[in-house]
Amino acid sequence: MGDERQATFGSDGTLETDRPPEATGEDDFGEEKDPDETDGGFSRYVVSSLLQKAVRRSDEEIAAWAAWELARSGFGWNLWERLNLYVVEDLRAGQDVATQVARYEELATERWEPDEWRGRLCAVHAALACARAQSSREAANADEYFGAVAERRAEAHERGEEPSHDFPVSDLEPGGRFDAVFDGHTGEGSRRDRGTEFFKTHGARVGPEGEGDLSARWQRLAMVLSSTEFDEADIERALEPTDAEDPWADPDS
Repeated sequence: MGDERQATFGSDGTLETDRPPEATGEDDFGEEKDPDETDGGFSRYVVSSLLQKAVRRSDEEIAAWAAWELARSGFGWNLWERLNLYVVEDLRAGQDVATQVARYEELATERWEPDEWRGRLCAVHAALACARAQSSREAANADEYFGAVAERRAEAHERGEEPSHDFPVSDLEPGGRFDAVFDGHTGEGSRRDRGTEFFKTHGARVGPEGEGDLSARWQRLAMVLSSTEFDEADIERALEPTDAEDPWADPDS
């Protein structure tokens, strides 16, 4: 079904373009539903908001019910659109729930019908997966914060002043805190003739956990066998994990 909705006519003869045919009909009490009313007699907007807040608060039962209510009421398109938004707005990055929700949506909308039994099960599964994942508004908070900083920087620039708040990178210049990024993959790095040696000993270093034993062994042997000449100090530097407190610190400094 996707997000395409057919035009239908309401009980008063007016054209409704926002309600699919499966969302029409009677509610649980045998009364004609309003355009945005669920089968249980609730506003779909309120149920959708309830679903998001339940996911954010990790309330599994409420999340499952809200998803089920939207699905059975013919508002599957609304449900899946919102669940996919919640994955990026209300959950911590790096979790498998995003692919899980996408798979459940595919099953509910492409293999089955969203409001039938199997489609409703997919809705409940997806809502539970979201509610059980670690909640965080880190992406939304980052977007809001970076946007506010951008406005402050622009206002300060217009006044010819230093901004009261700046981006975490400040100026990106060679020789500065982020010097490692200027390797041969950048124009400035190429102009500075920063080739394989600089990349291996600066740009390719990994986080504080360091390389695993097998990966470190492969890296050491690859550098020993490389056409670029690396001495033992170069190899040790390449294998040196970045500092947990300052991942951009140069171990030679």
